[in-house]
Amino acid sequence: MKRRVVITGIGAITPIGNDAKTTWEQAKAGANGIDHIKTFSVDGNEVKIGGEIKDFDFDEALGRKFVKRMDRFIQLAMVATKEAIEDSKLDFNNEDRDRCGVYYGSGIGGLSTIASEEDKAQERGYDRLSPFFIPGAIINMAAGQIAIDYGLNGIATSAVTACASASNSIGDAFRAIRDGYLDIVVSGGAEGSLIPLGLGGFNVMQALNKSNDPSYASIPFDKNRSGFVMGEGAATLILEEYEHARKRGATIYGEIAGYGATCDAYHITGPDPEAAGAMKCMLMAIDDAGLQPEDVDYINAHGTSTPLNDKTETLAIKRAFGDHAYKLNVSSTKSMTGHLLGASGAVEALFSLLAVRDDVVPPTINSKELDPDECDLNYTLGHGITKEVDVAISNSLGFGGHNATLLFKKFRG
Repeated sequence: MKRRVVITGIGAITPIGNDAKTTWEQAKAGANGIDHIKTFSVDGNEVKIGGEIKDFDFDEALGRKFVKRMDRFIQLAMVATKEAIEDSKLDFNNEDRDRCGVYYGSGIGGLSTIASEEDKAQERGYDRLSPFFIPGAIINMAAGQIAIDYGLNGIATSAVTACASASNSIGDAFRAIRDGYLDIVVSGGAEGSLIPLGLGGFNVMQALNKSNDPSYASIPFDKNRSGFVMGEGAATLILEEYEHARKRGATIYGEIAGYGATCDAYHITGPDPEAAGAMKCMLMAIDDAGLQPEDVDYINAHGTSTPLNDKTETLAIKRAFGDHAYKLNVSSTKSMTGHLLGASGAVEALFSLLAVRDDVVPPTINSKELDPDECDLNYTLGHGITKEVDVAISNSLGFGGHNATLLFKKFRG
């Protein structure tokens, strides 16, 4: 018998808020977290805007020694996780630690550490690198550090599937609990690759918007969309087996009930133009939850603001939902946060979960004129709306053709 899985704690640090509550309030209000980059010089970069974390003291939150030794993506993961665990009111001293695990993803990992250590090596030689270079660079270290800090002895692992990394991590965590392997999982994703090297790399791929206009750059589904805006951040969800959560009197935000994962097997960066993989992924998550497409009220779209993604994802929704595609609400919260790469699925899972809890659909901001030939759904433009949201899905579609869909439904006991 499959077990029910609920969410009992949340944490986040994003371009629109330094905790989960603020992030959600800002998302509902349609806040724009994209601005001119201030934390480093962009003189050598064509792209000069991004979704940065703002006014947060990492030294105070984590300690100067930790910040000096660990890459930014690990720092972000630890900030979001600390909040989520405190929010869950879990005391791991009272838990079977072998039944507690970590599934925490990142698409790129310690890029800033790699870049800075290479610069150091060029100046001083490769035997003068920091002993924390490798631990700061490897993607699994966010999961490993979480497990170390909280003494979690179940599996600690990381999905690395580009922009689907966090969603795959959460989906795999869901299955681990549902199928009886674990009772509690700390899950999510973090990315801290908003540095000159990251900007330059995505720019030469022709993936980024180059307008440098924060108010008209991340414009999903707009006819003038031309690329995404890089962001940074993290979000953490505490997934817990329902009976375990009920017995300890935990606050339950909602239920995760379905997960789909497919691969286009088509191209290293471009989506399958027939949208078959993304369509099947959504239908897989819906079927996994024992629901029908007509039961879905809201889709948090991958919605990157690139010409190919928005066109293909729209087609996938139409193919998966038929006539119902025009009745449900869709939005891209990347219009507010920018694209958080491997962390985006975690932040957007948080938005989908809270949309279900609060019966609110967050908006797609900045987009002014929809692409009439390719993007003709209800993308909830301009401002969020209040409506009954019993079921929401979150899509993540990554380079390499990786597709992941998470399904959340309202918790009803």
